[in-house]
Amino acid sequence: MNPDAESDEEVASRIQSGNAEAFGILMERYEAKLMRYGRKFLGDTDAVKDYVQEAFIKAYEHLQSFDVRQRFSPWMYRIAHNTFANALRTKSRNPVFAVDLDTFVPHAAYEDSAEREREQKIMREAIDAGLDRIAPKYREVLVLYYLEEFSYKEIADVLRVPVGTVGIRLSRARKELKQHLNPALLA
Repeated sequence: MNPDAESDEEVASRIQSGNAEAFGILMERYEAKLMRYGRKFLGDTDAVKDYVQEAFIKAYEHLQSFDVRQRFSPWMYRIAHNTFANALRTKSRNPVFAVDLDTFVPHAAYEDSAEREREQKIMREAIDAGLDRIAPKYREVLVLYYLEEFSYKEIADVLRVPVGTVGIRLSRARKELKQHLNPALLA
C-alpha cells in the first residue's frame, strides 16, 4: 500500500500491530507542523527541535494506548502540548498553567464558519506579529485555531479543557493580541 494514501490512523494501527518502521511516516507528516507549533508556543528557541523529538518519543512509547477510531492529530498535538508546557514550566519560576479560572466557569461554545474564514487571514498576520507578547495559554489557542486550523472540539481535546473554555480563551486572546498590535491591522 502507498504510505501517502494511508490515513494517520491506519499508519498508527500498523505500528500497533508491530510495524515499528511505519512510525517514520508519522514523523515525516508531523515534524514540520510540530516544529511550527513549538516555535509559536515556546517562542523562537533553539530547543524546539529537541522538544519535538521528545514529543515523538513519548508518542511512540504510548502509541499502544491510542484509539485508532479517533483522529490521530489531536492526540499527537496533545503530547506535543504537554511537552512544550513542561518546557515552559521548567524555564519559569512561576508556573505557567497553575489555576485557570476559564475552566471553572462553563461557557457556551459558538463557532461561525463565515466569520472564521474572514478572521483567518487577518489573524494569521496579527499572530505572527504579536504572538510572543501574549500569555502562553492564549498563545496556544490562537496557534491551534488560526495556524493549525483545529476546530473548537479538537482544541478542547488537545488542551483538555471544555469546548466553551476554548471560545472564551480565543476571545480573550484576540483582545490581548489587539493591545499589542497596530489597531489598523485588526480593524
